[in-house]
Amino acid sequence: MPRSLPTTFVLTVCLALGCHPRAAETAASSAPSACQALPASGDGQHDFDFEFGRWTAKLSRRLRPLTGSEEWVSYEGTSVVHPLWDGKANVGELDVSGPAGRIQGLTLRLYDPATRRWTVRFAASRDGELTPGLVGGFAEGRGEFRDQETLDGKPICVRFVFSELTRDTFRFEQAFSADEGRTWEANWVATFARVER
Repeated sequence: MPRSLPTTFVLTVCLALGCHPRAAETAASSAPSACQALPASGDGQHDFDFEFGRWTAKLSRRLRPLTGSEEWVSYEGTSVVHPLWDGKANVGELDVSGPAGRIQGLTLRLYDPATRRWTVRFAASRDGELTPGLVGGFAEGRGEFRDQETLDGKPICVRFVFSELTRDTFRFEQAFSADEGRTWEANWVATFARVER
């Protein structure tokens, strides 16, 4: 962040952000290229420094991804991101609520200096299990992370995108592809506004 929720927000997002539900399962070992991370563009150890601190979070989640459904639900709450290991790791805590209930999530992001890539995983309080890791990094003010998972028994590509980064705002989107990246359907969209560093 969520599968039926977003896969790893959390977002920090899940965020925090990125946020996954249980509908998605473990990644396959040989992913199509559309499901793989883009090449690293440089040392990205401090790519997530912009997110350290406390944020207000507004998110929308598509209830039934890849079914043709246009039914969305909304949540509001907070996201708090803490740096670890001199920037080579961080933890995000997401707590949002809305008419569809409450999402409490934790995002763990770890940097690999050898590959210069980040791995992003998400866990929700309802089951405490970490999702498969999305791998990627940032280039020109945009972060992109991908992996391959299954949804309702079918292989899909999962993509997280961090964009519209400013000192005090940013946007997160999770999208799925059932056709190896030819088309993408967003299912989790979140915007964040800084409360404090």
